[in-house]
Amino acid sequence: MSTATHRTSLFDWTVVVPVVAVVALVLSWGRDLPAFAVGLVSLCLAGAVLAAVHHAEVVALRVGEPFGSLVLAVAVTIIEVALIVTLMAGGGDKTASLARDTVFAAVMITCNGIVGVSLLVGALRNRVTVFNAEGSGAALATVATLAVLSLVLPTFTTSKPGPEFSSAQLTFAACASLALYGLFVAVQTVRHRDYFLPVDTRGSGVREFGDASGEEAHAVAPSLRATLISLGLLLVALVAVVGDAKAVSPTIERGVADAGLPHAVVGVIIALLVLAPETLAAVRAARRDRMQTSLNLAYGSAIASIGLTIPSIALATVWLSGPLLLGLGPVHMVLLALTVVVSALTIVPGRATLLQGGVHIVLLAAYLFLAVSP
Repeated sequence: MSTATHRTSLFDWTVVVPVVAVVALVLSWGRDLPAFAVGLVSLCLAGAVLAAVHHAEVVALRVGEPFGSLVLAVAVTIIEVALIVTLMAGGGDKTASLARDTVFAAVMITCNGIVGVSLLVGALRNRVTVFNAEGSGAALATVATLAVLSLVLPTFTTSKPGPEFSSAQLTFAACASLALYGLFVAVQTVRHRDYFLPVDTRGSGVREFGDASGEEAHAVAPSLRATLISLGLLLVALVAVVGDAKAVSPTIERGVADAGLPHAVVGVIIALLVLAPETLAAVRAARRDRMQTSLNLAYGSAIASIGLTIPSIALATVWLSGPLLLGLGPVHMVLLALTVVVSALTIVPGRATLLQGGVHIVLLAAYLFLAVSP
């Protein structure tokens, strides 16, 4: 076993970069940035993403799966919710659909983008990639239920005109989302934790708690002090990611408007930026033959995105003025339905090849293309 330890120096890039990114956030907050400043903030954002992935892996090594995936997904989603509420508070009617656009983008990016890229990476390495159908299937069912309750039903309800919930309906959707999220976390971390552990590709069963192979078998778990430091730096890095994304968002909005693109593209770009840490972490897990970890990150992020965003937005409507558009249009409902069907066919066998990864990537490409050219 390796004797390597996890020491954090004040001069490590994983410490310096998040701090610099936060400083860039403070200096740029509420200002109209010139082009060179936008470039610098974007570089800080990219560095903060890489630092967040590093610290998330340190925390995951200490707490094990599926807690490691849960920490990153929840931390990113909480800050994402803060970003959405902040943008809606100062954006007026033009941000009425921002929550819907960002949450739906997160669902499509996680269920098709992160899953698809992870399957491609895993299949290129092992030809056939293996995972737990029980855990991933339960996660997918939760994603589908949350998406339909929160993003599809508002299009068909009649209590209020337009794709909106009435106050009572929004309250029910918020409570149902929070309850499902809490139930999923309990099942994932306590009741059926073994369903969410990586499959041992050397044998026929699931790894026991604390068992590992490959690089992780020779890795020394970080000390409690190192873990707490990484947890703090993870939160700092994620604040920098979301804050810097907000700092460059006016430039993004102007660019989208100048290009004549739909305003929904802003939500897509925000989701892409915010989900970058999970994407990198999932791809690295797939390269290490831990496809279940990749799926935990993907579906866990989608569940957290809906399960925490909808209740938060419902609470924020107490002081936010203007409409809250949650219902999807026909094109997006078709893409959501196709994503659920294809995902089910991918997950049920518990094994996947390059083909399944390619199908998910094509679905994401179709979503992105139709977002730009509806």
